[in-house]
Amino acid sequence: MSFSLAVLGDSIAFGTGAARPADAIGPRLVAALAEDGVDATLQVVAVPGAVSAALAGQVRSVTRCDLALVVVGANDLTRLVPPATAAEQLGAAVQDLRLLGADVLVVPAPDLSTVPWVPPAFQALVATASAELQRRQTGAVRAAGGVAVPIGTELGERFRAQPALFSADRFHPSSAGYALIAEALAPVVRAVARGRTAA
Repeated sequence: MSFSLAVLGDSIAFGTGAARPADAIGPRLVAALAEDGVDATLQVVAVPGAVSAALAGQVRSVTRCDLALVVVGANDLTRLVPPATAAEQLGAAVQDLRLLGADVLVVPAPDLSTVPWVPPAFQALVATASAELQRRQTGAVRAAGGVAVPIGTELGERFRAQPALFSADRFHPSSAGYALIAEALAPVVRAVARGRTAA
């Protein structure tokens, strides 16, 4: 039985910073599913620079979808979108994806205080803003029937300690960074696929 994965969101969902397209999150997850014998198709509708308000348009681009993975929030933070607004827009997108019959996994906003170009004097402020958006996103996702996958805390410290996990722009992940993100998501994605393909 085939399995359809859609990836929505921003430049991290798209794979900006990866050395090769195959190193992005979506292709890596498809490869992980293939190891389990799951024939997965991938549609990436994520757009670099997207904020949560753009998710509605991305959802309309999704065709058949068993699992939707949404990675969003970094641009809401950099553009100072109010956390309540961004979370409400994310929740609406999750609800629409659920109406399409998809399971929905959401990776909440990253802790931007780990980004190398954030001055030390501002790191605490940025960390607080990131945590507030993450909290509101998680509540909105759950209320809409999705699952928030809180990998940011664990991976944030690794990104902070290992500059090589960032690409040359010192903002987006490198191929090694995307490998870590996909590795953290793979068990959840595999579990959804097993449930879907066994049905």
